[in-house]
Amino acid sequence: MKKGLLLVLGLVLLVGLLLVGCESEEDENSEEGEGLTVPQDISAVATTESSQQTGPQVILAPVASNSSQQTGVWVTGTGKVAVVPDVALLYLGVEAEAATVAEAQSDAAAAMTGVMSVLGANGVAEKDIQTQWYSIYPVRKWIDDTNEQITIGFRVTNMVTAKIRDINKAGTVIDAVAEAGGDLARIEGISFTVDDPEAYYDQAREEAILDAMAKAEKIASIANVTLGKPIYISESSGYLPPPYPVRGAEGTPISPGEMEISLTVQIGYAIQ
Repeated sequence: MKKGLLLVLGLVLLVGLLLVGCESEEDENSEEGEGLTVPQDISAVATTESSQQTGPQVILAPVASNSSQQTGVWVTGTGKVAVVPDVALLYLGVEAEAATVAEAQSDAAAAMTGVMSVLGANGVAEKDIQTQWYSIYPVRKWIDDTNEQITIGFRVTNMVTAKIRDINKAGTVIDAVAEAGGDLARIEGISFTVDDPEAYYDQAREEAILDAMAKAEKIASIANVTLGKPIYISESSGYLPPPYPVRGAEGTPISPGEMEISLTVQIGYAIQ
Protein backbone atom coordinates (compact mmCIF):
# COMPACT_ATOMS: atom_id res chain seq x y z
CA MET A 1 0.00 0.00 0.00
CA LYS A 2 2.78 2.43 0.94
CA LYS A 3 4.81 1.47 -2.16
CA GLY A 4 1.91 2.31 -4.51
CA LEU A 5 1.41 5.74 -2.97
CA LEU A 6 5.09 6.61 -3.35
CA LEU A 7 4.98 5.57 -7.03
CA VAL A 8 2.02 7.83 -7.77
CA LEU A 9 3.67 10.83 -6.03
CA GLY A 10 6.86 10.26 -8.05
CA LEU A 11 4.95 10.27 -11.35
CA VAL A 12 3.16 13.53 -10.45
CA LEU A 13 6.47 15.22 -9.57
CA LEU A 14 8.07 14.11 -12.89
CA VAL A 15 5.17 15.47 -14.97
CA GLY A 16 5.39 18.82 -13.14
CA LEU A 17 9.10 19.19 -13.85
CA LEU A 18 8.54 18.42 -17.55
CA LEU A 19 5.79 21.13 -17.82
CA VAL A 20 8.00 23.79 -16.18
CA GLY A 21 10.83 23.05 -18.64
CA CYS A 22 8.55 23.47 -21.68
CA GLU A 23 7.20 26.84 -20.49
CA SER A 24 10.75 28.16 -19.87
CA GLU A 25 11.84 27.21 -23.42
CA GLU A 26 8.78 28.93 -24.95
CA ASP A 27 9.47 32.15 -22.99
CA GLU A 28 13.07 32.26 -24.21
CA ASN A 29 11.98 31.80 -27.83
CA SER A 30 9.39 34.55 -27.40
CA GLU A 31 11.96 37.02 -25.96
CA GLU A 32 14.40 36.38 -28.80
CA GLY A 33 11.78 37.15 -31.51
CA GLU A 34 10.08 40.12 -29.78
CA GLY A 35 10.14 43.50 -31.62
CA LEU A 36 11.25 42.16 -35.05
CA THR A 37 8.79 43.22 -37.79
CA VAL A 38 9.52 42.37 -41.42
CA PRO A 39 7.66 44.58 -43.90
CA GLN A 40 5.72 42.84 -46.67
CA ASP A 41 6.64 45.35 -49.44
CA ILE A 42 9.84 47.39 -49.28
CA SER A 43 11.67 49.44 -51.95
CA ALA A 44 15.20 48.77 -50.70
CA VAL A 45 16.84 46.99 -47.76
CA ALA A 46 20.17 47.88 -46.17
CA THR A 47 21.91 46.25 -43.20
CA THR A 48 24.07 48.12 -40.70
CA GLU A 49 26.13 46.99 -37.76
CA SER A 50 25.21 48.46 -34.37
CA SER A 51 27.18 48.31 -31.12
CA GLN A 52 23.96 47.64 -29.21
CA GLN A 53 22.31 45.24 -31.69
CA THR A 54 23.86 42.09 -33.09
CA GLY A 55 21.15 41.26 -35.68
CA PRO A 56 20.40 43.00 -39.04
CA GLN A 57 18.55 46.34 -39.02
CA VAL A 58 15.88 46.89 -41.73
CA ILE A 59 15.87 50.38 -43.38
CA LEU A 60 13.28 51.54 -45.96
CA ALA A 61 14.58 53.83 -48.76
CA PRO A 62 12.56 55.64 -51.50
CA VAL A 63 13.05 54.70 -55.14
CA ALA A 64 14.22 57.55 -57.42
CA SER A 65 11.87 58.54 -60.25
CA ASN A 66 12.81 59.96 -63.65
CA SER A 67 9.27 60.97 -64.64
CA SER A 68 10.06 64.72 -64.38
CA GLN A 69 12.70 64.62 -67.11
CA GLN A 70 11.83 65.98 -70.57
CA THR A 71 11.56 63.42 -73.31
CA GLY A 72 11.48 63.86 -77.07
CA VAL A 73 12.99 66.58 -79.28
CA TRP A 74 12.75 70.21 -78.06
CA VAL A 75 13.57 73.10 -80.39
CA THR A 76 13.28 76.90 -80.52
CA GLY A 77 12.36 78.84 -83.67
CA THR A 78 12.52 82.59 -84.31
CA GLY A 79 10.60 84.77 -86.75
CA LYS A 80 11.45 88.43 -87.51
CA VAL A 81 9.58 90.97 -89.63
CA ALA A 82 11.02 94.39 -90.56
CA VAL A 83 8.41 97.13 -90.17
CA VAL A 84 8.36 100.87 -90.85
CA PRO A 85 6.66 102.59 -87.87
CA ASP A 86 3.46 104.47 -88.61
CA VAL A 87 2.95 106.20 -85.22
CA ALA A 88 5.19 108.63 -83.31
CA LEU A 89 4.91 109.14 -79.55
CA LEU A 90 6.05 112.58 -78.36
CA TYR A 91 6.88 113.16 -74.67
CA LEU A 92 6.42 116.90 -74.19
CA GLY A 93 5.12 119.54 -71.83
CA VAL A 94 6.01 122.68 -69.88
CA GLU A 95 7.97 123.62 -66.78
CA ALA A 96 7.62 126.93 -64.90
CA GLU A 97 9.39 128.44 -61.89
CA ALA A 98 8.18 131.34 -59.73
CA ALA A 99 8.41 132.74 -56.22
CA THR A 100 5.04 131.26 -55.23
CA VAL A 101 3.13 128.12 -56.09
CA ALA A 102 0.20 130.13 -57.47
CA GLU A 103 2.40 132.12 -59.82
CA ALA A 104 4.24 129.00 -61.06
CA GLN A 105 0.95 127.20 -61.68
CA SER A 106 -0.45 130.17 -63.57
CA ASP A 107 2.59 130.39 -65.86
CA ALA A 108 2.58 126.64 -66.51
CA ALA A 109 -1.15 126.60 -67.25
CA ALA A 110 -0.88 129.44 -69.77
CA ALA A 111 2.01 127.75 -71.58
CA MET A 112 0.28 124.36 -71.58
CA THR A 113 -2.89 125.87 -73.05
CA GLY A 114 -0.84 127.09 -76.01
CA VAL A 115 0.79 123.67 -76.42
CA MET A 116 -2.56 121.87 -76.41
CA SER A 117 -3.90 124.32 -78.96
CA VAL A 118 -1.13 123.66 -81.50
CA LEU A 119 -1.42 119.91 -80.98
CA GLY A 120 -5.09 120.07 -81.93
CA ALA A 121 -4.34 122.37 -84.87
CA ASN A 122 -1.91 119.74 -86.22
CA GLY A 123 -4.45 116.94 -86.12
CA VAL A 124 -3.68 115.36 -82.73
CA ALA A 125 -6.98 114.17 -81.21
CA GLU A 126 -7.75 114.69 -77.51
CA LYS A 127 -7.93 110.90 -76.99
CA ASP A 128 -4.30 110.69 -78.18
CA ILE A 129 -3.02 113.10 -75.51
CA GLN A 130 -2.41 111.63 -72.05
CA THR A 131 -0.94 113.31 -68.97
CA GLN A 132 2.11 111.39 -67.73
CA TRP A 133 3.50 113.64 -65.00
CA TYR A 134 2.35 116.66 -63.01
CA SER A 135 4.37 117.89 -60.06
CA ILE A 136 4.96 120.90 -57.79
CA TYR A 137 8.34 121.00 -56.08
CA PRO A 138 10.06 123.65 -53.96
CA VAL A 139 13.26 125.10 -55.34
CA ARG A 140 15.89 125.25 -52.58
CA LYS A 141 19.28 126.88 -52.20
CA TRP A 142 22.10 126.22 -49.76
CA ILE A 143 23.49 129.24 -47.88
CA ASP A 144 27.13 128.73 -46.90
CA ASP A 145 27.27 131.66 -44.47
CA THR A 146 24.48 130.30 -42.29
CA ASN A 147 24.85 126.59 -43.14
CA GLU A 148 21.20 126.24 -43.98
CA GLN A 149 18.94 125.47 -46.92
CA ILE A 150 16.20 127.92 -47.85
CA THR A 151 13.28 127.82 -50.29
CA ILE A 152 13.61 130.38 -53.04
CA GLY A 153 10.63 129.40 -55.22
CA PHE A 154 8.53 126.62 -56.69
CA ARG A 155 8.67 124.55 -59.88
CA VAL A 156 5.57 123.24 -61.67
CA THR A 157 6.00 120.51 -64.32
CA ASN A 158 3.25 119.22 -66.64
CA MET A 159 4.24 116.47 -69.11
CA VAL A 160 2.04 114.60 -71.60
CA THR A 161 2.35 111.92 -74.25
CA ALA A 162 1.01 112.90 -77.68
CA LYS A 163 0.39 110.20 -80.30
CA ILE A 164 1.13 111.51 -83.79
CA ARG A 165 -0.70 109.25 -86.23
CA ASP A 166 0.55 111.15 -89.28
CA ILE A 167 4.19 110.35 -88.67
CA ASN A 168 5.38 112.76 -91.39
CA LYS A 169 4.10 115.65 -89.25
CA ALA A 170 6.18 114.76 -86.18
CA GLY A 171 8.83 117.40 -86.91
CA THR A 172 6.22 120.06 -87.60
CA VAL A 173 4.45 119.28 -84.30
CA ILE A 174 7.72 119.58 -82.37
CA ASP A 175 8.42 122.98 -83.89
CA ALA A 176 4.89 124.19 -83.11
CA VAL A 177 5.10 123.01 -79.49
CA ALA A 178 8.45 124.74 -78.98
CA GLU A 179 7.05 128.00 -80.37
CA ALA A 180 3.81 127.85 -78.36
CA GLY A 181 5.50 126.97 -75.06
CA GLY A 182 8.42 129.34 -75.48
CA ASP A 183 11.09 129.08 -72.78
CA LEU A 184 8.75 126.91 -70.71
CA ALA A 185 8.42 124.20 -73.39
CA ARG A 186 10.02 120.83 -72.74
CA ILE A 187 10.50 118.04 -75.32
CA GLU A 188 11.67 114.99 -73.38
CA GLY A 189 11.85 112.53 -76.26
CA ILE A 190 10.21 110.65 -79.10
CA SER A 191 9.60 106.98 -79.85
CA PHE A 192 8.00 105.05 -82.70
CA THR A 193 5.64 102.11 -82.91
CA VAL A 194 3.10 100.36 -85.11
CA ASP A 195 -0.56 101.17 -84.55
CA ASP A 196 -1.83 97.69 -85.47
CA PRO A 197 0.94 95.06 -85.24
CA GLU A 198 -1.24 91.91 -85.35
CA ALA A 199 -0.68 91.17 -89.04
CA TYR A 200 3.09 91.42 -88.52
CA TYR A 201 2.89 89.12 -85.50
CA ASP A 202 1.04 86.53 -87.59
CA GLN A 203 3.81 86.64 -90.18
CA ALA A 204 6.56 86.39 -87.55
CA ARG A 205 4.73 83.51 -85.84
CA GLU A 206 4.55 81.53 -89.08
CA GLU A 207 8.25 82.05 -89.73
CA ALA A 208 9.10 81.00 -86.16
CA ILE A 209 7.11 77.77 -86.42
CA LEU A 210 8.67 76.88 -89.78
CA ASP A 211 12.11 77.59 -88.31
CA ALA A 212 11.42 75.31 -85.33
CA MET A 213 10.07 72.52 -87.56
CA ALA A 214 13.15 72.64 -89.78
CA LYS A 215 15.46 72.40 -86.76
CA ALA A 216 13.50 69.46 -85.32
CA GLU A 217 13.61 67.55 -88.61
CA LYS A 218 17.35 68.12 -88.93
CA ILE A 219 17.96 66.88 -85.38
CA ALA A 220 15.79 63.80 -85.95
CA SER A 221 17.64 63.00 -89.18
CA ILE A 222 21.05 63.22 -87.53
CA ALA A 223 19.90 61.18 -84.51
CA ASN A 224 18.16 58.63 -86.79
CA VAL A 225 14.80 58.91 -85.01
CA THR A 226 11.25 59.59 -86.24
CA LEU A 227 9.40 62.67 -85.01
CA GLY A 228 5.92 62.28 -83.56
CA LYS A 229 3.27 64.94 -82.93
CA PRO A 230 4.07 68.17 -81.06
CA ILE A 231 3.46 67.71 -77.33
CA TYR A 232 4.28 71.28 -76.23
CA ILE A 233 4.17 74.74 -77.89
CA SER A 234 4.86 78.18 -76.36
CA GLU A 235 5.73 81.61 -77.73
CA SER A 236 7.18 84.95 -76.60
CA SER A 237 7.45 88.24 -78.48
CA GLY A 238 8.87 91.76 -78.30
CA TYR A 239 10.04 94.77 -80.27
CA LEU A 240 13.67 95.23 -81.25
CA PRO A 241 15.27 98.69 -81.49
CA PRO A 242 15.23 100.30 -84.94
CA PRO A 243 18.57 99.57 -86.64
CA TYR A 244 18.19 101.62 -89.85
CA PRO A 245 17.01 105.24 -89.40
CA VAL A 246 15.56 107.14 -92.37
CA ARG A 247 14.55 110.75 -92.81
CA GLY A 248 10.89 111.42 -92.24
CA ALA A 249 9.42 114.87 -91.64
CA GLU A 250 9.57 118.49 -92.70
CA GLY A 251 10.88 121.07 -90.25
CA THR A 252 12.79 119.41 -87.41
CA PRO A 253 14.42 116.26 -88.89
CA ILE A 254 12.76 113.11 -87.52
CA SER A 255 13.89 109.59 -88.47
CA PRO A 256 11.36 106.85 -87.68
CA GLY A 257 13.65 104.24 -89.23
CA GLU A 258 12.81 100.54 -89.30
CA MET A 259 11.94 98.29 -86.41
CA GLU A 260 11.71 94.54 -86.07
CA ILE A 261 8.79 92.60 -84.66
CA SER A 262 10.30 89.42 -83.26
CA LEU A 263 8.55 86.28 -82.03
CA THR A 264 10.05 83.10 -80.58
CA VAL A 265 8.37 79.68 -80.48
CA GLN A 266 9.42 76.63 -78.48
CA ILE A 267 8.10 73.23 -79.61
CA GLY A 268 8.53 69.80 -78.05
CA TYR A 269 8.07 66.75 -80.31
CA ALA A 270 7.45 63.17 -79.26
CA ILE A 271 9.69 60.44 -80.69
CA GLN A 272 7.94 57.53 -82.37
